[in-house]
Amino acid sequence: MNSAATAMNWTDRRRYAWPISLVVPSLALIAWVLVVVSGSAWFWWTGAVVIYAVVPLLDWAVGEDTHSPPEAAADALECDSWYRGVLLAALPLQWSGIVLGVWVATTTSLDPWQWLGLAVTIGIVSGGGINCAHEWGHKRGRFADVMSKLSLAPAAYGHFHVEHNRGHHRNVATRADPASARLGESYWSFLPRTLLGSARSAWRIERARLAAQGRSAWDPHNDILQAWLLTAVLYATLVFAFGWMALPFLFAQALYGAALLEAVNYIEHYGLLRQTDRNGRIERCGPEHSWNSNRVVSNLMLYQLQRHSDHHANPRRAYQTLRHFDDSPQLPAGYATLIPLVYFPPAWFALMDRRVLGHYAGDIARANHAR
Repeated sequence: MNSAATAMNWTDRRRYAWPISLVVPSLALIAWVLVVVSGSAWFWWTGAVVIYAVVPLLDWAVGEDTHSPPEAAADALECDSWYRGVLLAALPLQWSGIVLGVWVATTTSLDPWQWLGLAVTIGIVSGGGINCAHEWGHKRGRFADVMSKLSLAPAAYGHFHVEHNRGHHRNVATRADPASARLGESYWSFLPRTLLGSARSAWRIERARLAAQGRSAWDPHNDILQAWLLTAVLYATLVFAFGWMALPFLFAQALYGAALLEAVNYIEHYGLLRQTDRNGRIERCGPEHSWNSNRVVSNLMLYQLQRHSDHHANPRRAYQTLRHFDDSPQLPAGYATLIPLVYFPPAWFALMDRRVLGHYAGDIARANHAR
């Protein structure tokens, strides 16, 4: 069968399952309904229960799916407005969630643990927004650019728009990348390194871009300043509407959302290294430089972010077109299962260090390892 016939006869069997991704930006609304119906403020922990308990169980029950769309169908998938519509629907849900969270935090009586549960759930919504921004950031055009920055605003992570696309993708799986974790490096060591290093790298990249245009780093065309301004406007509006007690809640949820995103970054390239030849040239990024997972449920919820090997090898591919590669290193589970493990370094090292070494046939010198 030729490629045209293959494309004509192929259908995305998960086409109508992709709206499952909207569960993440809807977690605040889901929690609110459960609180209202039950009368218990403990349901503000719903986000944590869904992400860290329900999704891992569903991942285990449903399993993996390694099927990939044929290359001949890629253009049609890219142009299909259904997939774009699913992505578009996330932003109003995300922003509704942050407003709801601030309203509850400032107008209801919560004990400290219930307040923390609310901050965690809203932080998960904001962290999910960073994932949506990631998808928008790899699309061309002014509209996608604005959607990316709006999605980053609640988590106060606007520099990601610059660093991920122009820094991380260039330096991934090298020691120059602050978002590539090293073999033997704990998450708690990685977190401050990536938070500070990514912000610094983003500023250097944007300053250089503007300098090449004869502009100051503080020019209004600075993409980082534009994104941070959106956060400032959002936070100021919420403080004006709900009072100064909105600020500690906003900072808490933003910190959790950013830390959640960086936990994913920690997993995605842990210990993997692009090799350097005799002339000092670094090899091109390929599927073997990112950890991959084909767990169905968590891939549906994360716009297939876990097919990270194809994403880094082909950054412009939309989520619905990402493929599985047999030669890419495979994670033992989906992100929702693995994230809690990164918080406990001995458990993480026991699970993953042998896999990194196995990927390099036992040669630790070929791995990106802590020195």
